[in-house]
Amino acid sequence: MVELSPIAHRVQLISGLIAAIGVLIILIVSPGIDSNTRSVLDKIKQRGYLNVLTLNSATSYYQDIDGPNGFEYHLATWFAESIGVKPRFITVTSFEELYPELLFGSGDIVAAGLSRGESDFSRSVAYGPRYYEVSNQVLYRKFNVDRPKKIRDLIGGSLKVTSGTAHVKLLHGLLEQYPDLTWIEVDDIAAEELIEQVDAGKADFILADSHEIALQRRYFPELRIAFEIGEPRQLRWAYNYADDDSLATSIEQFFEEIEKDGRLEQLIHRHYSHVEKFNYSDIRTFTQRIETHLPRYEALFKQASKEVGIDWRLLASIGYQESLWNARAKSPTGVRGLMMLTLTTAKQMKVKNRLDPAQSIRGGSKYIASVLKRIPAQITEPDRTWFALAAYNVGFGHVEDARIITESRGGDPDRWIDVKENLPLLARKKWYKKTKYGYARGWEPVKYVENIRQYYEYLIGFETKALREAGEINKPRQDVAPLAPSL
Repeated sequence: MVELSPIAHRVQLISGLIAAIGVLIILIVSPGIDSNTRSVLDKIKQRGYLNVLTLNSATSYYQDIDGPNGFEYHLATWFAESIGVKPRFITVTSFEELYPELLFGSGDIVAAGLSRGESDFSRSVAYGPRYYEVSNQVLYRKFNVDRPKKIRDLIGGSLKVTSGTAHVKLLHGLLEQYPDLTWIEVDDIAAEELIEQVDAGKADFILADSHEIALQRRYFPELRIAFEIGEPRQLRWAYNYADDDSLATSIEQFFEEIEKDGRLEQLIHRHYSHVEKFNYSDIRTFTQRIETHLPRYEALFKQASKEVGIDWRLLASIGYQESLWNARAKSPTGVRGLMMLTLTTAKQMKVKNRLDPAQSIRGGSKYIASVLKRIPAQITEPDRTWFALAAYNVGFGHVEDARIITESRGGDPDRWIDVKENLPLLARKKWYKKTKYGYARGWEPVKYVENIRQYYEYLIGFETKALREAGEINKPRQDVAPLAPSL
């Protein structure tokens, strides 16, 4: 071992210090290490979660009985997964807060039904690709006011809109032509509550997005769409401008991918297709029977649900579609009971008395569960359920025939949205003569499935609303993924 002199020792210490400082300087100025020069996407990945600004609404993000739901919730969750992080949903209290929160707060993207040019802040942010088109609709309640046929008919009535939205800007643009037009802007309630106010007579008219109205109008059979104002709007995500385009590129690639592989179309179909053509006299009857008939059988549906592992509300929806919850229902073809079982099916399910509601519900539930098991494994939910319902109605063999036809015509036999377009072909000789099981009234299972989807979604909304009003379901501000230290 060599012992250093005091001077040599000091030189060594100074040299070491200089070397350490040099390393520190390299760490600070190195482009590959400086956190300020990392791309926006890299920062999000390093953090481990994506901050998604959104609204508590039926079209964006909400908590139902089974947890988080909503069109934007599913869309943003897919995107977060595509870049390898978890989504962190941050709900703001009003539409007006979305842009400031994005620009000056903690948001990475806004997923809440935005469109270009709707706000003074619009010029300060960037937008992703369009993913859905909506129109601006005027809503009124039949019997409360006469139907307005044009904008001038709104003058003198109470017209409400949500502050900060494209609807406010649209109305301001009409003032030059209609200087007497007035409206009330609200920022403390969501579009759903505005729609309820029209039904309750607290507003004569509202101006809102078509998809918001479609989802909520189901619950209020007397509401009507008067007319549309302006041009349709293209909904997009918003995000901050950045020196690099990493986030923008990822968003564009994501939407290109889900449009190409059909997931976007399926998501739209899942959330909105079943409310586009709703029979409002039917929903009025359905609402009445939820109060007068369903309480007699709810416990039986819940018990069957435990036995077969299918949501009781779906089983109840099947029962309503079959018999309107009439335990003594009978068709000219001989099917009977609340679940309208054939004699053959009843024997298979060991139902001795089809008019006994407990036996009928148990037998029908076991049968739909058995059909579900026969659906090919590659078909995923919710399509798996729609295929099973179609098979429950028209027979498994006919559904398989329709899947074969779908594939022969270039469609995807594992997607309900494709197969439902081809099921009606089973009634055309050109097609059914080529099938194994022959002729079928193929339009019936399509309508059957759509009806049950409507009833099922309605029951979920009905129950969720009741529990929320009772304080049993809260609206949390955030659905937060585990947080990493801020970078």
